[in-house]
Amino acid sequence: MLDTLLPPAFYPASAPLPFSRADFGPDFHWGAASAAYQIEGAWQLQGKGPSIWDDFTRRPGRIRNGEHGRVACDFYHRFEADLDLARGLGLTDYRFSAAWARVLPEGRGAVNRRGLDFYDRLVDACLERDLQPWLTVYHWDLPSALQARGGWANRSVVGWLADYAQVLARRLGDRVQHWLVLNEPMVFVGAGHLLGVHAPGRRHLGAFLAAAHHAALAQAEGGRALRAVLPEETQIGTTFSCSYVTPHRPGNRRDQAATQRADALLNRFFVESALGLGYPVGELPALRWLLERYVEPGDEQRLRFDFDFWGVQNYTREVVRFSPWLPLQWASLVPARKRGVPFTDMGWEVFPESVYQMLKQFSAYPNAPKLVVTESGSAFPDKWVNGRVHDAARRAYLQAAIGQVLRARQEGVDVRGFLSWTLTDNFEWAEGYGPRFGLVHVDYETQQRTVKDSGLWYRDFLGGQVLEQPGATNLMHHTQ
Repeated sequence: MLDTLLPPAFYPASAPLPFSRADFGPDFHWGAASAAYQIEGAWQLQGKGPSIWDDFTRRPGRIRNGEHGRVACDFYHRFEADLDLARGLGLTDYRFSAAWARVLPEGRGAVNRRGLDFYDRLVDACLERDLQPWLTVYHWDLPSALQARGGWANRSVVGWLADYAQVLARRLGDRVQHWLVLNEPMVFVGAGHLLGVHAPGRRHLGAFLAAAHHAALAQAEGGRALRAVLPEETQIGTTFSCSYVTPHRPGNRRDQAATQRADALLNRFFVESALGLGYPVGELPALRWLLERYVEPGDEQRLRFDFDFWGVQNYTREVVRFSPWLPLQWASLVPARKRGVPFTDMGWEVFPESVYQMLKQFSAYPNAPKLVVTESGSAFPDKWVNGRVHDAARRAYLQAAIGQVLRARQEGVDVRGFLSWTLTDNFEWAEGYGPRFGLVHVDYETQQRTVKDSGLWYRDFLGGQVLEQPGATNLMHHTQ
């Protein structure tokens, strides 16, 4: 372990501290985000079917320490207490996802009423606490029964997703005002179908291209399915993973070109298809394979949907160099630990300015809707002292990221909210329970919750307390 002082660039230059919640205006959304598989547990109770993550976690060597989400944070049984914590922190909004296999155990067909009843109770519990519910239709947990039919590589998934979205909307649409169709499609199709490190664990270029196209279609078709049944005033969005990308060697032409290709794949693919601009084939010629094999007549029009908002999900930047060994984009990402910069427990560079850069990039599209930061956060070690959880690095990151959002807002970007990832520590996919992103610490053996210093800071900020710039905050990062 090595203590490293946060560099001056960690703090937003264009939004100098102190600043307060009031600087964002009275209608700004403040909250936290979560995902069903990462917190719910109750993996086979009351009629729930298995998901691809239930299957993936059983495969040896796939998850660090062989961990799984069968209990996780036991949110299924403890949601009211966790929502009390959220309200106690001063949050106004709470984002969660529905587990597809809890609602439709076979992925389609018969509805599991007990599963749908759970989300009905969850929505009511949010509203009882003056928390606005934000419901994500799909957050990576495809029912196993649909994976057996090809999953995201099967074009039929577009209709399956739309039907599932309408099941949720018909039951919950009278109370949920904010809906999100997909969570980070480039992550679940890339990590799950090309890299093989997430469920369903495939490593196949054709499967990736098919899944990417079908996810883009489902993104738009899911939006149309929701709009067909939800009240007119309901806000429909979707979320995009994104990273500000810069070349490893700024003056090197091949690194510059590789950075453009990485940007096209990581940041533009799903955004531009939703805008009706098609796929960025000019920067990524390999996408011609997708056009030739998987795009059918009329798909260009089907890809477009006018979302009411985009969810921007950013954690870091990526530094890119030319690589002859990766034929899709001829580019590789240079790890933070090899660049000698501070990084988190996920190995991600500490670079909160990336939030600002991506808000600016997405808002620059002529027909861009309003933006909401639907995820941003950091994983750092927690330090227990006399019953308190000290997490100075996480607190500093949260403060800096919010400052970068204010910086963008002051420059005219129409950004309407900030939802921290996440409320409680949780199952962090292939990384298991090691990395902790929560504002609230979870003891997974006892399920005891303890609000961390970062959560207490967020509470004070949302209560209107003016901030002072920390002068000597230490950032813990690993060296290996």
